[in-house]
Amino acid sequence: MANAIMIQGTMSNAGKSLIAAGLCRVFRQDGYRVAPFKAQNMALNSFITKEGLEMGRAQVVQAEAAGVEPSVLMNPILLKPTSDMGSQVIVNGEVRATLSARDYFRIKKTLMPEVMQAYDTLSSQNDVIVIEGAGSPAEINLKDADVFVNMGMAKAAKAPVLLVGDIDRGGVFAQLYGTVALLDPDERALVKGVIINKFRGDESILTPGVRQLEALLGIPVVGVVPYVHLDIDDEDSLSERLRNKPAALVDIAVIRLPRLSNFTDFRALEAIDGVSVRYVSSPRAFGEPDLVILPGTKNTMADLLWLRQSGLEGRILRFADGGGAVFGICGGYQMLGTVLSDPHGVEHGGSLRGMGLLPVETVFTEQKTRTRVDGAFLPLSGVFSALSGKAFDGYEIHMGETETDSPIAQITDTVTGGRRTDGCQHGSVCGCYVHGVFDGDAVAGALVRALAKRKGVDPDLLGKVSGEAYKQRQYDLLADTIRNHMDMDAVTRILKEGV
Repeated sequence: MANAIMIQGTMSNAGKSLIAAGLCRVFRQDGYRVAPFKAQNMALNSFITKEGLEMGRAQVVQAEAAGVEPSVLMNPILLKPTSDMGSQVIVNGEVRATLSARDYFRIKKTLMPEVMQAYDTLSSQNDVIVIEGAGSPAEINLKDADVFVNMGMAKAAKAPVLLVGDIDRGGVFAQLYGTVALLDPDERALVKGVIINKFRGDESILTPGVRQLEALLGIPVVGVVPYVHLDIDDEDSLSERLRNKPAALVDIAVIRLPRLSNFTDFRALEAIDGVSVRYVSSPRAFGEPDLVILPGTKNTMADLLWLRQSGLEGRILRFADGGGAVFGICGGYQMLGTVLSDPHGVEHGGSLRGMGLLPVETVFTEQKTRTRVDGAFLPLSGVFSALSGKAFDGYEIHMGETETDSPIAQITDTVTGGRRTDGCQHGSVCGCYVHGVFDGDAVAGALVRALAKRKGVDPDLLGKVSGEAYKQRQYDLLADTIRNHMDMDAVTRILKEGV
């Protein structure tokens, strides 16, 4: 069985995901077979494995850093919020139920055998498991329910814990000391090191506080990790993307829906020099984009109502009426149609008028489509003609079925082997169900070059970036940061000594 080490945080967004990803990369570089694990993830940004199973995107990033194929064994429980009070509960990649928080806590302990089966299987296949916690281990009102999230998982896996604090938000010494102080004695004994994350400035100024903290806790500070700008997807990276950005040579506006999911669909476009991808949440911020993208959402009908009420629908309709290019993905594709019907109350219930930009109708079903696909674009017109014949691969996660007479792609379901068409084009508006349709260099490059040419901008002014090579460089930079600012000898020793 593998040696394990667990990364916990003083709060959400302390940087656990990236620290875990960095350690996965370092251990891989050092020759270990390493895999990530997070028993329970809560996120709208999910991924479909090659088996057609659903898992959290953060563990996909960590698996990529470790150089291994993502597996639901790495994230056996995924919670996808459907409202402020409830979530879709996905166990081992398949939807188990939609439950309120109270009902989920009632059944949580019954899921422990499935969590441990996934962990034990993963452990038997690897040398090192890097486990990520969730939120904070010091939520004293939730202690009884923490069977496999933080300290419960550390105990079950016999994993020493590194506790991460976020200095960028201030009060990092209080964060770390207070968290440890609120732990039970047996839990406190599991914490073998602390990490100060997102530091800016001269580290020597921090040294007196570090030494005093070590004396108070009796636990070494094994790293002071600087705030670094890395283009790596994790659950917290959306906040960086949502910041206002100036328009570049090619300006792409992604509509920031309240329940936006799978924002990683636009990563390849963001990586091209000369292209700006702006996340727009108001008519005032709409600007004069070259392309508008309606992204995926966890609740299409509710977000369409928001789009209508915010005034953004009107801006998009006027933009499209003037020949502006619009592309919808998954829920965004559904919104672009004429009617959305929900006879089973899957999302909103009843029927809702769509935006009317595509001649398609969507009916929400109780069966979730969840699969990986390969495909190629069919002949398209206008600015999208540059995509004609281009190959892509990606995945589908949706509840609705959409009928179309003018598909834009021929796709093969890599799970079942079935072939079918997908998507629709009408004038300057396109849409499809495939997440990741822009991920390939050929597709992303062809699209932005066509947008530039249409605008009268020399396409050769745009950067040429290999998305995969770019991604791997980012993981290597993350590993370099971890090596340079964490005591990896101490971390490795903690890993091997265990608890």
